[in-house]
Formats: sequence, structure tokens, C-alpha cells
Amino acid sequence: MEPLLSVEDLTMDFGGIRALDQVNLRIHPGEIVALIGPNGAGKTTFFNCLTGMYTPTGGTILLNHQGKGGKRINGLKPNKVTELGLARTFQNIRLFSNMSVLENVMIGRHCRTRSKIFGAIFRDPATLREEEDIIGISFALLERIGLADQANTFAKNLPYGAQRRLEIARALATEPTLLLLDEPAAGMNPQETLELNELIFSIKDDGLSILLIEHDMKMVMALSDHIFVMDYGRKIAEGTPDEVRYNPAVIKAYLGEEDVRA
Repeated sequence: MEPLLSVEDLTMDFGGIRALDQVNLRIHPGEIVALIGPNGAGKTTFFNCLTGMYTPTGGTILLNHQGKGGKRINGLKPNKVTELGLARTFQNIRLFSNMSVLENVMIGRHCRTRSKIFGAIFRDPATLREEEDIIGISFALLERIGLADQANTFAKNLPYGAQRRLEIARALATEPTLLLLDEPAAGMNPQETLELNELIFSIKDDGLSILLIEHDMKMVMALSDHIFVMDYGRKIAEGTPDEVRYNPAVIKAYLGEEDVRA
């Protein structure tokens, strides 16, 4: 099966500091893939390179767009990367706090709209229909994540776990084929984490691929089809959860001596 995402020898330098050192990674359709490692390993830098926030120093990022073969996305602006089907959430929640829950999701539809300035000014029928569609799609996503009853609430007034789910809904509104989640369970209590697991599995059931950065090892082991392990900007191991779980180098370098078999 042709990979959805192929990353070859990805390198990122900041002055004299090498944050990513020839990292290779592949994700296939329908997979949940985890990227793990200690703080400073380069995981978020990797995400930033994929999503156009950083332009890599070297290497190639190929995204299989609509089955048309790998398209090189190195250096594309974030909005162009999103249009090609790659969406993300952030380690630190980035919502529009003083906008409603529904409006936050509607913003995610921007990359899929066709109306231009003319339509916004003159309110032609096509623009009005498109606005109705945006509202309908956004509300359906809120129903899916259990926030439909909070549609008119300011995002800042939601509980923490609900804000995390809202950020995922906004990413889903872009109609991605690959969803990048940067520590989505950070700060969540056990019940919120369980609900998040169920949401991620349901996203996979819809045919989306997911690349996940997460420090909660129980969550990683439960969700992942494949795991990549990083240290100091390099990939040092990869494999299935069982292969990574029992890898002595991984246990020592990333998980300490803790038993992660639970």
C-alpha cells in the first residue's frame, strides 16, 4: 500500500543546533502512529516542519494527495498544507477564546470555502448556501464530540477537556486525510482521557490516519498501530507497541525503568 506520508532524511538546523537529524517516517492510510520521546527530542519541531511552520534544512516530505502520488510539501505555507489534507492541534490549546464554540469550528472550514469578497459583500445565493453548509457541517462536528449543547458558549468558558475536543473538531472541519495531535491528553483527568481515546478510535474508523505525540504511555500503547521513538532529534527505534514496549533501549532512554506493560 502506498504511504499517505513519507518523510525522508528530514533535517532541521537552528543556527549551530541540529533539532532534527535525518529522520525517516512513513504513515499508511488508516493508521494511528505515535511519535514518542522525552522533552527536547524534536517531536514538536517535526510537527512544525510537516505543517509548514518551519522550512526544513534538508530532506523531503511527501504527502499523497487524493491518490495522486506524493506531493512535496517542504516549505509550503501552513494554509496550503492544510488544503492538501494535513491538519493539526497544538500542545498548548489555540482556540479563539472570545468566539463561540460553533464559530471556532466554522473557522476550520475556511480552507474549503469558495466564496470571495464579492459574495461576502453582495450576499449572493451561492454565498448564502455555502454559509448554511458551513454551519451545518460545524454543528454536526459539535454533535460528534458532545458539545452541540455548548454551541453558543464562548470557547474560554469550556472545561479544559472540552477545549481539547473542540480543537480536534476544528481540525476535522478542514476535511483532513492526516490528523496530527500534539499531546492531546496533556492535563486531562482519567475520564477525559478515556473519552479522548474513544474519539480518536472513531476518527480512525472514518478512514483518517493519525500521527500522535503523547507522553501518556498507556494511551500510546492502547491506540497505536505503530510507534516511532526519538531522542536528540534522531529516530532511534520503531515498531509495533509490543516491539517498543519490550525494547530495552527504549525503556531505558525514554521510559526509565518503569514497567509499561500494564
